[in-house]
Amino acid sequence: MPIAPSPSRNRSSRLSVRASPAELERWNNAAHALGHATTAAWVRSLLHDAEVSQRSGGDVSSEIRGLRGELSRIGNNLNQLAHAAHLGEAVACADTLHHIDRLKDRTDSLLKTLRPTRTRRVKLTSHSVPVHLVH
Repeated sequence: MPIAPSPSRNRSSRLSVRASPAELERWNNAAHALGHATTAAWVRSLLHDAEVSQRSGGDVSSEIRGLRGELSRIGNNLNQLAHAAHLGEAVACADTLHHIDRLKDRTDSLLKTLRPTRTRRVKLTSHSVPVHLVH
């Protein structure tokens, strides 16, 4: 069910980007694969995300990769602490808990910069699949 445009969504200005036919086809395919009705809607969402997060391309993905690496290291620390505790050794968890809190805060901060997504089921030929729609 399409969402009725609000008065604030009336668009009278135009932004142009030149693309090769191959680029345009890739962008169209990517937009549709990501659940956007049009490539313009996808570009709008990308520009909005960059504006809100005050980040330009690639920053969010590199930040997420960094968080993933830290989570892996913290997981290793937790495994070592659990192993030591099972052996009856004294275990000091303060540093690991501090790292977990810091990582949680960084993750929360990053998530606040991202736009919320809504999952909607789209009927295909033989089954339904979840599609993330960005508003």
